[in-house]
Amino acid sequence: MLKKILTWGGLAFLVFFIAYRPDEAGGVVSSIASAIGDVGNGFASFITGLVT
Repeated sequence: MLKKILTWGGLAFLVFFIAYRPDEAGGVVSSIASAIGDVGNGFASFITGLVT
């Protein structure tokens, strides 16, 4: 029951955040995408170091 409440609450917060603060929401998405890209680049460098 708690998981269901937290899921719906999180979804409601997400919709509210996107609807009322689209610039900030875009910044958050951009930051997350940048962090994922950095992790990917680090992983690629690690694999390249192993192979060479």
